[in-house]
Amino acid sequence: MKEVQPKTERVKEMFDHIAPTYDRLNHILSLSIDKLWRRRVVRNVRRLGAKRILDVATGTADLAIAMARKIEGSMICGVDLSPQMLEVARTKVTKQGLEERITLMEGNAEQLELNSESVDAVTIAFGIRNFENKEACLRELARVIRRDGHLVILEFSNPTNPVIGYLYRLYSHKILPWIGGLISKNRSAYEYLPASVDSFPNPQAFCSVIEQCGFKSVKRLSQSFGIAQIYIAKKD
Repeated sequence: MKEVQPKTERVKEMFDHIAPTYDRLNHILSLSIDKLWRRRVVRNVRRLGAKRILDVATGTADLAIAMARKIEGSMICGVDLSPQMLEVARTKVTKQGLEERITLMEGNAEQLELNSESVDAVTIAFGIRNFENKEACLRELARVIRRDGHLVILEFSNPTNPVIGYLYRLYSHKILPWIGGLISKNRSAYEYLPASVDSFPNPQAFCSVIEQCGFKSVKRLSQSFGIAQIYIAKKD
């Protein structure tokens, strides 16, 4: 009987494989709306006054770079499982001249090599649904955030409007895997995306999960008819 590979390893291998085309596909498949969502995350983090920021599941560092450019005096540490995604990220950080502001390292969000209460805020963009144990990850993030610091998460969700929901599911389950597979040569990776969104808790349920893992005052900001959500919480 074939041994089932842990989700963490499957996700790592998947992102290693699609790293070279990840940015291009991200912007094509989202019609660049993902850039708007990230800008809104950056604005919220800036309003919170965070300067020492941990960006978990940083990927190719889009959010880390945006925060470094828009939040004066910020220092960003980006952590990701995928070494190939981080290679792309390093190239982008160097091109932007942000090597002194952004540090990138390979790591697992469930076991961070950071001191307790060492950052003002943690951000995660489109990564929390990929974690094998979301609760363990959130508790670990609570550990490294300073007292009264914040967690800001950007993640996909399924729209509740029947018409928008139907069109979104049609696009994400049929069109997205076809385009993603054509360009990346890895259709299964882009079949995983809608499946991972479908299996993720609905926004109300996920707010409760966040509260149970060491946070309070959780609020969410629906984006683009509920296609994505921004969750903001304070460390309890």
